Amino acid sequence: MNTTLVFAGGAGRRMNSSSKPKQFLEIHGKPIIIYTLEHFERHKQIDSIVIVCIREWIGELKGLISRYGIKKVHSIVPGGGTGHDSIYQGLISMREFAAADDIILIHDGVRPLVTEELITRNIEGVKSYGNAITCEAARESVIRSKDGKDIADVPCRDEMYVAKAPQSFYYAKILRLYEQAQKDGKKSIDSAHLCSMYQESMHMVQSTKNNIKITEPADFYICRALYDAQENQQIFGL
Repeated sequence: MNTTLVFAGGAGRRMNSSSKPKQFLEIHGKPIIIYTLEHFERHKQIDSIVIVCIREWIGELKGLISRYGIKKVHSIVPGGGTGHDSIYQGLISMREFAAADDIILIHDGVRPLVTEELITRNIEGVKSYGNAITCEAARESVIRSKDGKDIADVPCRDEMYVAKAPQSFYYAKILRLYEQAQKDGKKSIDSAHLCSMYQESMHMVQSTKNNIKITEPADFYICRALYDAQENQQIFGL
């Protein structure tokens, strides 16, 4: 079975939105989280969806899921204090139905431009290599600094990539890593970072274009413009 674990637990403080979390902001009248869920809902190889959500917004999310006809949601889990904690809570909740060799795709709720192609690549990547980390080649030079002031080094850009999502694994393997981190008192930025912390080998899957994460106001406007461009292409054949 293939399950998507959608992380929608962030409050979105960098969005400067006091009214609602960023995943509930609307583009053309539809919440960002629904755009994201619809891609997994429609994918034939995705069997179920687990969502980690801010506790106070679970009721709102349930209403949206019903309104937009999202049928694959198995459960909604309250988020933790950090992104790491929230993903861990989501994985723990899956013990009741997930098998060890189930494939789990971990995805940001505010990354709504994921495609059918990319979801398929992740599933096939796990089957072939044991995991799949969506990546995009760095477009500019990357600077390494330990204190945010002095430059330690500038790695070769041809070897630099940006980790994106989905990040996909066999259930037993990724749960074991999060449980180990819990015992060790460690926190990770994302699942790829967690694998790196424990020196787990990872397989890279090339991201599709425009797979952006909506974190700041500029991201929101870029995403909306991309949806406008998609609509114009359908209407005008541009």
